[in-house]
Amino acid sequence: MTIRSPEQHVILIVDDVPENLAVLSDALDDAGYMVLVATDGRSALERLGYVTPHLILLDAVMPGMDGFETCRRIRAQPGASHIPVIFMTGLTETEHVVRGFEVGGNDYVIKPLQPREVIARIAAQLRSASQISMANTASDASAHAVIVLDRQGRPIWQTSKALAWLDSYFPQRDALPALPLPVLTWIAGHLDQAALDPLAVPALVVRQAQADPCALHATHELRIRFSRGERSGDLLLILDEIVHAVPSAPPMASFQLTPRENDVLTWLAKGKTNRDIADILGMSPRTVNKHLEHIFVKLGVETRSAAAALAVGRQHAASESVQ
Repeated sequence: MTIRSPEQHVILIVDDVPENLAVLSDALDDAGYMVLVATDGRSALERLGYVTPHLILLDAVMPGMDGFETCRRIRAQPGASHIPVIFMTGLTETEHVVRGFEVGGNDYVIKPLQPREVIARIAAQLRSASQISMANTASDASAHAVIVLDRQGRPIWQTSKALAWLDSYFPQRDALPALPLPVLTWIAGHLDQAALDPLAVPALVVRQAQADPCALHATHELRIRFSRGERSGDLLLILDEIVHAVPSAPPMASFQLTPRENDVLTWLAKGKTNRDIADILGMSPRTVNKHLEHIFVKLGVETRSAAAALAVGRQHAASESVQ
C-alpha cells in the first residue's frame, strides 16, 4: 500500500541507467514522494526550467555532461540554487567525494544503491532544507507582519507583529485555530490561485472591530495579502495596517457666529431650554429663537440636538489640541 506524504515532495532522479531509475522510482513512490526522471544532465537542466523539485538525486558519472558539471550549473541557476543535491556514485576516492561537495552537492550515496539508505538521506536533507527555508523567511520577515503557510494553507510560523494585529482586529478569536475564522475561510477560497500566482489574489480587508476612542481623526483597516518568500519560496501572508486620516472638524470660528449667537449656543450645548437661555442672557424667548434660526443655518443643521452635538464636539477637539 502506498502512503502519500502530506507535503508530496517532488524528487528529480537524474541517471542514465534505466535499472537504477526503475528501482529508485518504485522505492520513492512507495515512500510517498512524487518522482520525476531525467536520463542526462541537459534534460535535467531543461526540467528545472518549468518545475522546481524539492531534492535532486544526481548520478555522478554520465555520458556527455557528467553529474559534477550538472550540479555546478544547477547552483548557477537562481531559481534552483537552493535545491538539495545528493550524488549517487560508485566513485569512492576522496578526490571524487571532495569534488562533489565543491560543485555544490549536499550529500552522496555509494552504488550499488540501498533504497532504504537513499530514502533516509532524502528525509534528512529535506528536514535541513526546511529549517534553512524557515530561517531565511524569518530573516526576511523579522521587521514585518508575516505569516508562513504550509501547502494546505495552515499557519506554521508568524512574526509577533502579525499576532499583535490579529489580536487587535479579531479580539474574540480563539487560540486554536491560530488564525481567525474569516481569515481561514479567505485562505481556503483562494489557496489554489495563490499557489499559482499569489499577487493575483485580491487582498482581504478587515476594518478595526472597535474604534479607538483616542483616534478621533483616523480610521484603521488591516489588509492581508498572499506573497511568496523571495529566497525560500514559501507561501506567505503579508499583513499591512492602513491608516486613513479623517479631516479634522473646522473650529467654531469658521462658522462666523456672532458673540451673542456663541453665547446662545454655549448654553444650548449645556442642555438649557430657550426660556432658561433667555433668563440667563437677559433677552426674550423670541429673541433666543431668532438667534437659534441663524445658528442652525450657519452650522448646517436642522435640530437643537444636532447643534448641541456639533458644539460639544468642537469644544472637545479644541481642548485636546491644547493638551
